Amino acid sequence: MTDAKSPHLLSEREGHVLTLTLNRPAQRNALSPELVCRLSDAWKAAEHDPDVRVIVLAASGPAFSAGADLRLLIPLLAGDRLPQDQWDDRVLNDPDMAAQAFMRRPICSKPVIAAVNGIATGGGLELVLATTLRVAAATAKFGLSEVQRGLIPGGGGVARLPRQIFPVLAMELLLTGDFIGAGRAAAIGLVNYVVPGDQLTSAVTRLAERIASNGPLAIRLIIEAVSKAEGRSLAEAFDIEARSFDRAVESEDGREGAVAFLEKRAPRFIGR
Repeated sequence: MTDAKSPHLLSEREGHVLTLTLNRPAQRNALSPELVCRLSDAWKAAEHDPDVRVIVLAASGPAFSAGADLRLLIPLLAGDRLPQDQWDDRVLNDPDMAAQAFMRRPICSKPVIAAVNGIATGGGLELVLATTLRVAAATAKFGLSEVQRGLIPGGGGVARLPRQIFPVLAMELLLTGDFIGAGRAAAIGLVNYVVPGDQLTSAVTRLAERIASNGPLAIRLIIEAVSKAEGRSLAEAFDIEARSFDRAVESEDGREGAVAFLEKRAPRFIGR
């Protein structure tokens, strides 16, 4: 168990992979005002750090996240608790704080991989929905239980879930608040892989390093193009793809990739 005075979010970079770890294990990593603020700050810092190419979102302890902290965050937002520290003040005074923490505004241009080690419910699942790729331990469970408390998901669950899995399945999860296991989550396309719990960290590390070895500009262009093309006609999507392709071909990374292939060596990408 971590020290109560330790930050609610830990950050560690190895090479081009940044790992952010939700760090309130005694509270099942419930989203406190401090954790919301630290997530918002971390996404912005990673976005502007050229050395970060891939981000891993992990969690301390046996749970990924139980969602919003019902003792700290929800009473604060409902006006039932007065602000007591800088984190409370920031959440109340910055209307974009929560949107930034859940990557709703803006959307991160770098790939984020969720390493889901246990229960991910409410805001915890909404964090997972904001990521690019997801790897789950076999014991992981997923759910949006807000409706059981008379609430609705407010961190992107209503908007994102029906776009990521079949709408009827999304409505089932939203309206019942029930949990599903890792196996069903993979079967419906909610997660990419399910692995034994003791292999979660190594599996995520391999995936992150594999992606980080590719062209960082190309990765950003793919994420940007997919985001912009969502909901548009096929013709518009082709136009977006073509413009992104031109930028990649004309970039230093694009030229380096071609030269490295001809010279039969690993490319040295610089992200431009």
